[in-house]
Amino acid sequence: MARLLFKLAQVPADEAQEIRALLDEHQIHYYETDAGFFRVGLDAIWLGDNSQEKHARELIRTYQQERAARQQATYAELVEAGQVPSLWQHFCAQPIRFLLLVCAIIFVTALTLVPFLMLLKI
Repeated sequence: MARLLFKLAQVPADEAQEIRALLDEHQIHYYETDAGFFRVGLDAIWLGDNSQEKHARELIRTYQQERAARQQATYAELVEAGQVPSLWQHFCAQPIRFLLLVCAIIFVTALTLVPFLMLLKI
């Protein structure tokens, strides 16, 4: 019976390609499914042979740890180089969008707290 190995929803294309290459390199037989036109299905990589599941999961776990370390190092380099935008830079780039988001946050917070504040007045 097929086993779900790796969900591809919200996975960057380069990561999915590297996972495929890793499985191919270690001669692990897999197949992919697509969510379909109405996005009802599941984008995923499946194993047809359950005997390879433990090895495949270990490979993916190791790969994801290495990728996380690489991404964190890249981000740290960008922060040190001053290339990561600050909150003020985000505001300056799109002030109207920024203000609308702040207003939406305040509105949702107020809408959530009003019932509790009404209980305190009783």
